Amino acid sequence: MNPHVMFWIPAALRLALTWIVAGVLWYYYGPVIGLLAGFVLMTAMVFVQLYFLSRLDIWLDNPNSAESPGGWGAWAAIYDRLMQLQRDEEKSQAELTEWLVRFRQAMALLPIGVVIADDVMFLEWCNPAAEKHLGLSETEDRGMRITNLVRNPEFINYLVLGRYDKPLPMTLNDRRLVLQVIPFENRRQIFVTYDTTEQENIAKMRRDFVANASHELRTPLTVINGFLEVAEAQPDMDKDTRTAHLQLMREQGERMQRLVDSMLQLTALESPDNPVVREAVNMYELIQGVCDEANMVSNGRHDISLDMADGPETMYGSEDEIRTALWNLVRNAVRYTPPGGKVALKWENTEKGPHFVVTDTGIGIAAEHIPRLTQRFYLVDKTRSRKERGSGLGLAIVRHALMRHKGELQVKSQVGVGSEFTAQFPNSALVP
Repeated sequence: MNPHVMFWIPAALRLALTWIVAGVLWYYYGPVIGLLAGFVLMTAMVFVQLYFLSRLDIWLDNPNSAESPGGWGAWAAIYDRLMQLQRDEEKSQAELTEWLVRFRQAMALLPIGVVIADDVMFLEWCNPAAEKHLGLSETEDRGMRITNLVRNPEFINYLVLGRYDKPLPMTLNDRRLVLQVIPFENRRQIFVTYDTTEQENIAKMRRDFVANASHELRTPLTVINGFLEVAEAQPDMDKDTRTAHLQLMREQGERMQRLVDSMLQLTALESPDNPVVREAVNMYELIQGVCDEANMVSNGRHDISLDMADGPETMYGSEDEIRTALWNLVRNAVRYTPPGGKVALKWENTEKGPHFVVTDTGIGIAAEHIPRLTQRFYLVDKTRSRKERGSGLGLAIVRHALMRHKGELQVKSQVGVGSEFTAQFPNSALVP
């Protein structure tokens, strides 16, 4: 049966019953009594309806699905439907709140900045990435005009012109950003910002790497090609001259080989597809081998000392990568320390973990060069001969090898006094 018909049946029955009672009293006691009884019953029914209306009015001021106004008959059905609507509303509100919380959490984790503003550029909301990119504060700057918060001519002109078909690349707070404005609804706009600083830095590093590698390879190739042309043009060249040319070509070929090997080694260390080998490494044997090799390279020109008394004998890591890192530090110390100088090697354990320290009395490094020492092909003294100054990849290899072992490179130096290079490893590298 139709629920609307069911709603009217109780009311019709009560009305019919009222008139039946009034009719019976009319029949037995006369019309006055009958009419009076009907009037009283109708008045009572009106007051009952007014009572339930007042309770409904009170409940509507503070609707609560847990407390029903109570009632009977048609009012019970009305209250039940209102209570059901209220429960549905509370459920929808809870779901909306939950989705809003999830949305804010998701927006907070996004690496891109998201800003919501009204049609006159007043800030309504922004995520943490946008706060970082544009220097905003979601709590303190809400309700303020964005053009007053972001003082950048490119940004303001972009918003004034309103040509949002193309994104805006701009520099803000020493970061390279790309801004895109997306109209949203009729009176809102979404600002999306991308931080491209790292990508541009990586692209620049790649360009510099290719340019430097090409430059470093061009010189030995030029020497070799030049000698080959001379040999071709002078087939009757005397033996001593030919031998000298061959010796120089061999040296340049070896230099190219070392450079290519270093670049391949650095590429392997940077590759995410090359996981770190975790094996127990005998550090006493490894460091002793590095020290022996340093003595061979020095050929008695330096005083090289070794102290391993306080260092752990065994450590977890990749033996080849650790040896490469330590050897590059020791080789640089020998290379840049004048004959008669001292090179001290020390392996010890500290609160931060084990570390390998190389101290020399060499030429030293000026403070402005230290932050850039681990950049590829960065050379402090470019006036030195190529044979003496190296390729500029050694410390970059050291840095990446240590990073793969959760370690770091620390540098202290003073011009004319000497340098101290520390390869710091974490406590997690120690073998229990």
